[in-house]
Parts: sequence; structure tokens; C-alpha cells
Amino acid sequence: MSVNYAGILWNRQKRIYDIILFIFVAAYIGLYVGFTATFNPELTAETMIIRATATLALLLLHIILSIGPLSRLNKRFLPLLYNRRHLGVTMFLVALVHGVFSILQFHSLGNKNPLLSLLTSNGSYDSLVRFPFQVLGFIALIIFFLMAATSHDFWLKNLSPKVWKALHMMVYVAYGLIIMHVMLGVVQLESSPFLYGGLMFGMLTIIGLHFASSVLSGRGLDLKSDGYYYACDLDDIQDDCAKVLTLNGENIAIFKYDGKLSAINNICKHQNGPLGEGKVIDGCVTCPWHGYQYEPHNGTSPPPFTEKVSTYALKLEGERVFVNPAPKPEGTTIEPVTIES
Repeated sequence: MSVNYAGILWNRQKRIYDIILFIFVAAYIGLYVGFTATFNPELTAETMIIRATATLALLLLHIILSIGPLSRLNKRFLPLLYNRRHLGVTMFLVALVHGVFSILQFHSLGNKNPLLSLLTSNGSYDSLVRFPFQVLGFIALIIFFLMAATSHDFWLKNLSPKVWKALHMMVYVAYGLIIMHVMLGVVQLESSPFLYGGLMFGMLTIIGLHFASSVLSGRGLDLKSDGYYYACDLDDIQDDCAKVLTLNGENIAIFKYDGKLSAINNICKHQNGPLGEGKVIDGCVTCPWHGYQYEPHNGTSPPPFTEKVSTYALKLEGERVFVNPAPKPEGTTIEPVTIES
């Protein structure tokens, strides 16, 4: 990755990912328009595009928000996580088409500026039922634009990881705005229960997945008298991989490598990526998002890089792994725990 304005290099996995994504988007819109033209031929082409892109953007948004917890529950979803930004930019472009066609169809035929008409045509800001739902969608679209426009590492570097992460966490704010946009808009106009039921199913799925992944990360932690907590059994950690857990507010990744155990903070300094979902490659914990590396025994990036993360003390009693959640200062060396053969 580059912090300068430079062309993005696609590897084979990214090309396959993007091709599948493009085929899915094209097939969805094509099938939606085809079925709509067959069973509702009275609808205009503009209306078909508005509805097709609206449902597709909403579907993609639910997939995007599901990828994170799914990858923590099952590592087979990690390839989706590594390329999630491509999916996010695609979702924004689809939503942009929906927004542009909606503004053109509903706000471009009068004497007012279309954007001014969007903001003022419905003045019921003091009413929940009649609240101008289109404004909610417009605000969400602005958030999606900011996220898509700053997805390149140039902005991560210049905004700082903390600001960049806060900006991209606003996806949950945008998701709430979209839910209200749909509930106050099309759900009140359509009599079909499937639309409302599908929306509720999507919301419950997102909430359930995040809750399940949160519970899983802190499951089975028993306190010992000397400040150590039971984390897992030795066999629960694959070679060159990690066991991730949240304990006393600390996000910890316990790695097993070369017959040893070490624990570091799970959050990558580059972009807050999940180090525990990466692997130990060439002796270094390698972040699955962008390849940033840290030595597992001291949490320090190899020269000339200077990133550092906290480390944690471990104990091994038989097959049981224990961790002390008190973080050591970033870059502190802790002697790895040797696994007896």
C-alpha cells in the first residue's frame, strides 16, 4: 500500500474478488429489472433503476456489516474481510446511482434547485411519522461518500489512524439512517409484509452476529489467584495462528509459533486491523489487512518500521494457557513461553 497518490496493485485474489463482485452486481440489477418489467410493466425505467439499486445497496450494506463478526466466528470468511473496502466502494457507487435517479425523478421538475427541493419539500421535521425520510438517505449517502473517498491509505496516513477509524465507524450511523429512511419511506407505502420482514431479519442478523462474536471472544475466562486468566487449551491455537480474546477491556491475540507462545495486542497500529486473524510469517505476526508486521515476543515492527503494540505475560500449565491482561508498555520484550514436546 502507498501513502502517496499511486495506482492500486491488484493481485490475483483481488481480481477474482472484483470479478465476482461485478458479475453479482450486474446480474442482480439485470434480473431485478427483467422481473419487474415482466410482472410490473407499467413502471418506468427510472423507477426500476431506483428500486433495483436501492435493494442492492441495502443488501451489500448488510453483507459489509456481517463480514467482520463472521470472520471472527469462522476464519473461512477472512478473504471477504481482506477486500472489504472494494465492497464498500461498490456499495457507495450503487447507492449514488439510486440517489441521483431519485433526485432527478422527484426533485428536478420544479423551479427549485433539486438539492434545495430535497431538503425543503417536506418540512415535517417535527413529526416522526411524516419526517422527511429522503433527507436521512441523503445524509447517509454523504457518509458513504466520505468513507469511499478516504479509503486509500493516503488519507489514513494524513488523517491519522484514530481519525480515519472514527470516520469509518460512522458506517453504523449511516446504517441507522438508512433503516429509518426505509421505514419512514417505502415501508409505509408498500402493503407487502415481505419488505418489512426482510428489513427486520437483516437488522436482527447484524445485531446477532456482532453479539455472538463479542460473546465468543470473552468466553471461558476463569481468574487465577495470581492475576492470570484461563484463555484456552493449547490445541485451540493452530501453529502460526492466534487465539483472540477480550479481557478487562484488552483485545489480546495469543500466538503459537516455533514451539512457543507469545501474546500481543490484537489491534494493528496501521489501520486497527485484527492481528489475531493474521499469521506468523518469517517470524513476524503479519496483519491480514495490509501486511504490517510485528515481532511476537516484543510487539515491535522490524526496522526500519517503528510501530509498536502492547505485550502480555503468559503461563502454560499442562495444556491450559493463561494470560495476564495487564498490558506491558508498547514494545516491551516478554520471554516467550516454551511448549514442551
